[in-house]
Amino acid sequence: MDRNFYIFKNGTLKKKDNTIRIVTEDDIKKDIPCETTSDIYLFGETNMNTKLLNFLAQRKIFLHIFNYYGFYSGSFIPREQNVSGFLLVKQVEHYSDNKKRLILAKKIVETASYNIYRNVRYYNSRDIDLEDVLVELKSLRRKIGTANSVDELMGIEGNLRKKYYESWNDIVKTNINFKKRVKRPPDNMINSLLSFTNSLVYTTALSEIYKTQLNPTISYLHEPGTRRYSLSLDLAEVFKPLLAERMIFSLLNKNMISEDDFDKESNFLYLKKSARKLILEEYDKRLQRTVKHKELKKDVSYRYLFRLECYKLIKHIAGEKEYDGFKIWW
Repeated sequence: MDRNFYIFKNGTLKKKDNTIRIVTEDDIKKDIPCETTSDIYLFGETNMNTKLLNFLAQRKIFLHIFNYYGFYSGSFIPREQNVSGFLLVKQVEHYSDNKKRLILAKKIVETASYNIYRNVRYYNSRDIDLEDVLVELKSLRRKIGTANSVDELMGIEGNLRKKYYESWNDIVKTNINFKKRVKRPPDNMINSLLSFTNSLVYTTALSEIYKTQLNPTISYLHEPGTRRYSLSLDLAEVFKPLLAERMIFSLLNKNMISEDDFDKESNFLYLKKSARKLILEEYDKRLQRTVKHKELKKDVSYRYLFRLECYKLIKHIAGEKEYDGFKIWW
């Protein structure tokens, strides 16, 4: 089973015989189980060398780096092994052909907006009056099919998110006064939670893409650019409602996270280390959760749903089967 391993303490990460060892500043040694570890997340100041990086590449282990404040900085990615010239050509073709790109972009927004709708509908059925929000979301979703460009589609997606975020003031039991999404930097408790959890979904998407023959730099909804794996952003849109946003609702409504878990002097910009650890534990639990897959007729983990989404994209790009995005059914 693929697992994440999180490192918070400062120290040294090194290859030790045929495994990886973290040695903290207070000389505590811990070996990382390479056989079951898919991704290592660094939140502390960590020394390492090329010997370690080479070993990580051999074992196909991803290294994700976060800065002192918990913001995602970047990833060390093993060299691609599952390469396919045919699929790369097809990926580029589906990006460069505006019609083909728009079809995929619409599918991604349609899928993500459906999952958003499911989240709102869930809370509407629990004595929270969100009927007006559901009506508005339905109206906006109907516009997806008539969009004539990716830019127009992104505008619809932005309005969907805006209406969705407005409902959070009712979904979350405490007074959060959430008005709009602010990213760089996040300006309140909710935006800080969103930035942190979204980065986790993004890195999971990146890790799973690399286990397939897809190239993570060629995307369809988000514009490909330098220094980013934009296909991971596309895939993350589909899964944020399930993994990031449902988790935020649960953490806040169960009082597992509160204003006390943020640095108030920075206007709630920074999550305290204890809160980050709690969120990561909860995120791991959710990645390992399983659901009975309708088509496969077997239990699959939330993490593996990302891989299945990649396979569906591959079939669409290869001309085998039209992409039908993952939609929450529970």
